[in-house]
Amino acid sequence: MPALWMLFASFMFAAMGAGVKLASSLFSTSEIVMYRGIIGTLLLLPAIRLQGGTLRTPFPKEHLWRSIVGVVSLWLWFYAISALPLATAVTLNYMAPIWLSAWMLVSGWWKGKDIPEWPLVLAVAMSFVGVTLVLQPAVATNQWLGGVVAIASSVVAAMAYMQVRRLGQMGEPEYRVVFYFSATMAVAGLIGAPFENGVATPFHAVTPKGAALLLAIGIPALLAQIAMTRAYRVGKVLVVANLQYTGIVFSSLWSMFLWDDRFDWHVWTGMAVILCSGMAATFYNTRRTARGAVVKDTDPIASEA
Repeated sequence: MPALWMLFASFMFAAMGAGVKLASSLFSTSEIVMYRGIIGTLLLLPAIRLQGGTLRTPFPKEHLWRSIVGVVSLWLWFYAISALPLATAVTLNYMAPIWLSAWMLVSGWWKGKDIPEWPLVLAVAMSFVGVTLVLQPAVATNQWLGGVVAIASSVVAAMAYMQVRRLGQMGEPEYRVVFYFSATMAVAGLIGAPFENGVATPFHAVTPKGAALLLAIGIPALLAQIAMTRAYRVGKVLVVANLQYTGIVFSSLWSMFLWDDRFDWHVWTGMAVILCSGMAATFYNTRRTARGAVVKDTDPIASEA
């Protein structure tokens, strides 16, 4: 069952990405971020109340910083999804665990505390080979900006997950972290949407089709978060964490089914290299890190609800 929960979560996150790409023809990136935050907040608030939770926190500054970094990462990722084939954008976003591994390697080497494990060093190095292969068609078709933004989103995401881990170590429950993240999304999108193109522009009208697509973003994301949390709680961390990379496969299927995207051998090889590198990084991080921290270190969308 834990494996099935994780497969379902990966499928739902891929479906959310498909919803974002479809909605990008009707709304700006900031508007999608705003509605994503509103839906998440409205769905989470009653659930928190029913469970007897509280939104009062002793760490407001930490929540603010985590939320700002997380919103920047999400905005960049949503923009990349609108500019690139879905599978390409999702694959590059899954680089976040690689950046975390690279940071751990450099930090350990600098402090002289940890001897780098060469298989992990090789996995990090090979991931960049994979990125080069995945981005080759994007550069050839002048979509390089979307590729750069997708990589930037994964770097910022790695920063956000380190902050999430810190909040967890400070004793903050996940629901509170996710709620403030969702609320910040709504506020940031509301402020940024009218000025996204550099000039004041009105909000796009929400048609029935647009409303359906927005729900297709918010609801799958929430279902995916619930399934992912369940999988990590009852399953083996290493198995569950590696199964999350099936999101690359599901995104490729959505990409081919909805947009008839066809990828050459460069992209397929790059995806495979990134997938294998991410799994290797997950394996070595899991061996070196306590269970509670592993979830935050290896799960690229662990706190995206």
